[in-house]
Amino acid sequence: MKKAVSNAPRLVIAGLAGDSGKSVVSMALLRALREAGTEVRAFKKGPDYIDTAWLSWASGAPARNLDTWLMGFPGAVQSFCTHATAGGLNLVEGNRGLFDGVDVAGTHSTAELAKAIQAPVLLVLNVTKMTRTAAAVVLGCKQLDPDLRIGGVVLNHVASKRHEMVVRDAIERVCGIPVVGVVPKLESDALPARHLGLVTPEDHPAMKELPAVLDKVAARLDMARIKEIAAGVNALCSPSLDTTIKEPEQGSPAHAVVARVGAEGAVRIAVVRDAAFSFYYEENIEALSRAGAEVVFISSLRSGDLPEDVDAVYIGGGFPEVHAEKLAANAGFLHSLADAATRGLPVYAECGGLMLLSRSIQWQGRRFRMAGVLPIDIDVGSAPQGHGYVEIAVDTPNPFYAVGTVLRGHEFHYSRIAVASAFSGDPEVLESEPPATVCSVRRGTGAIGKRDGLIVNNVWASYTHLHASATPEWAAGVIKLARRHRALCPTRATTARAGD
Repeated sequence: MKKAVSNAPRLVIAGLAGDSGKSVVSMALLRALREAGTEVRAFKKGPDYIDTAWLSWASGAPARNLDTWLMGFPGAVQSFCTHATAGGLNLVEGNRGLFDGVDVAGTHSTAELAKAIQAPVLLVLNVTKMTRTAAAVVLGCKQLDPDLRIGGVVLNHVASKRHEMVVRDAIERVCGIPVVGVVPKLESDALPARHLGLVTPEDHPAMKELPAVLDKVAARLDMARIKEIAAGVNALCSPSLDTTIKEPEQGSPAHAVVARVGAEGAVRIAVVRDAAFSFYYEENIEALSRAGAEVVFISSLRSGDLPEDVDAVYIGGGFPEVHAEKLAANAGFLHSLADAATRGLPVYAECGGLMLLSRSIQWQGRRFRMAGVLPIDIDVGSAPQGHGYVEIAVDTPNPFYAVGTVLRGHEFHYSRIAVASAFSGDPEVLESEPPATVCSVRRGTGAIGKRDGLIVNNVWASYTHLHASATPEWAAGVIKLARRHRALCPTRATTARAGD
């Protein structure tokens, strides 16, 4: 396991608001340094999946989420130290505005994360129709929190050479902060910012043109100065600080699950991962493997029947509505998934996974048949139905979590469960009772009437996304049910023992 780094060059890319240019600058910087031979690692502040996917593409390595609300400040620092590279550059892309948090004090903001990991901030500033006022904006950020180090400024949407000169001189004279990049206004459909809210790298329509655009941005960045700023940091994680991923504590439920897996052989867990379902935290996959599971990846778009030798299925989020026609056409996969769930196979589904398990998805005036595991139908609209952090409390017995467990996660979905069923498979039956739910929603929207956690047999479906680092009960619960299912399936158990 990787030990903590004592002094990792690091940098937080921040802006004054969303769509300030953080993502474009971050990707341009990562690609340029990577192609120059510098080892880079990328992190995303907050729970965002899509930005993380783009950062993974640009860095050539899995990007990690650092979310102090979900993980706590110690957890976020630990994750950074565990996954950072000591010899290259570690880039953290912020979210929203620099000081925007969950309350008026800016708690859990990008600024607070930057201070927690003791990283300098590179502020990306949109200077459209602005000159000396830009200095006032930067000065305000500097004085609002003197403990935050703003190491440099990148000017975005610069109109001309004279525009650059006036803004640069104003910021450097008034604020004493160097301008380390000047990016002109770019007109290109290849810019991810045009699509980033709803498009992953796999579905980006101008992916082939994007590298050339990012090269133009990188050419306007002072790479030497930026690397100097990133390297001028103090030690964050001392060699004596143990930030390796720990095994579950002796005597804990999670430890008991891992011990049984070690004694009886690994369970096999299928993860549905493709263009339709790509929203997964790497830590979640790693948590399953660390707990003793053999993880196998399958596709809902290309796979035939669900493999018979799996003990559980994990379906994350994504955009199943975009691929609904292909999903509906893969009838063999849908039928085998429904049949396995009916026979008791544990299935854990989040957001997009919930949609796949429904009877149908309605999108852009068309309705597409899905697996039919849940007696619900889904409507997808043009506005978010749930967006932000979620806290749910388990109040009903269920196969996955103990009553009283409080789960922290996040939600972001344009879909909702239809009030009246519009497609049951039987044209004469238009309404049905919703499935049981096992969680009350303390914060957030949830699935049905401030409830979440739909349960059918050994199937969990929710709009709440969980991060394994913040919820150790998650992997333990999935493994426990997978182990139980294999033990109750004589053919499966015999096959597993023969292969162990």
